[in-house]
Amino acid sequence: MTDTRCGFVALIGEPNAGKSTLLNRMVGAKVSIVTHKVQTTRARIRGVALEGDAQLVFVDTPGLFRPRRRLDRAMVAAAWGGAADADIVVLMVEAHRGVTAGVKAILESLNERTDNAKIALAINKIDKVPTEKLLALTKELNEAFDFMETFMISAEKGHGCEDLRAWLAKELPEGPWLYPEDQIADLPLRMIAAEMTREKLTLRLHQELPYQLTVETENWEERKDGSAKIDQLIYVMRDGHKGIVLGNKGETIKAVSKAAREELEEFLGRRVHLFLQVKVRPNWLEDAERYSEMGLDFKDGNA
Repeated sequence: MTDTRCGFVALIGEPNAGKSTLLNRMVGAKVSIVTHKVQTTRARIRGVALEGDAQLVFVDTPGLFRPRRRLDRAMVAAAWGGAADADIVVLMVEAHRGVTAGVKAILESLNERTDNAKIALAINKIDKVPTEKLLALTKELNEAFDFMETFMISAEKGHGCEDLRAWLAKELPEGPWLYPEDQIADLPLRMIAAEMTREKLTLRLHQELPYQLTVETENWEERKDGSAKIDQLIYVMRDGHKGIVLGNKGETIKAVSKAAREELEEFLGRRVHLFLQVKVRPNWLEDAERYSEMGLDFKDGNA
């Protein structure tokens, strides 16, 4: 028997750096919400990938940004917590945005917050800039921090991702696998289902309701015919928001429900009956139970 390797890999970076896209590519399935809006990943989502004899457990952290609200602070605490617990940390930087104020702040915090982790740099979205700009950016970042390795990737198109995965597998500590071979995520299916619906809402509503809604899977029933009946609650903060989510004659909620159901059916490989209900809960951002549902610590939101 060959010795196996296993460990945690944290993907960190600013909002929209492509962490969720890279996680989904590494795992080969959709386990993390991907939208064009920033700050959509709320919980540390673990995706599991195999590379030879190594099992890589990816922690997709919320984007690191300057927190203003309780939810923001809990998300940032979750991101740094994911980095501190990892064997390897991969900092993702967008090639076309370069060294922003946010990237500088992350670089300053890296030394303090990641004790003995191996830290690599992944410059993402390389198709958006010319080669000479990439080389200058690589030099600037490596002068600011002593990265073990630097990778040029496009998480969306897959460029450089195999090299990154092979390096990660080689650098993980020796040890037994933590998950069964066919498991791709350690999130409960109920949470994955809620995230899929929240993604569809985010994509559909764009500007109207940026972060003021959350989705919970209230009930999951396995039926005798092999299908699943899933009831979900969409919490919004005001009556006016409820109208936006429902849409004219219920068109928006119907479209969201259809898109979420189709993706769930593809993900689960069976029929799904999805029922969505919208509830107004003005203070859900201050409700400890909602944070637990999102995999966040309510106490981390304290100023």
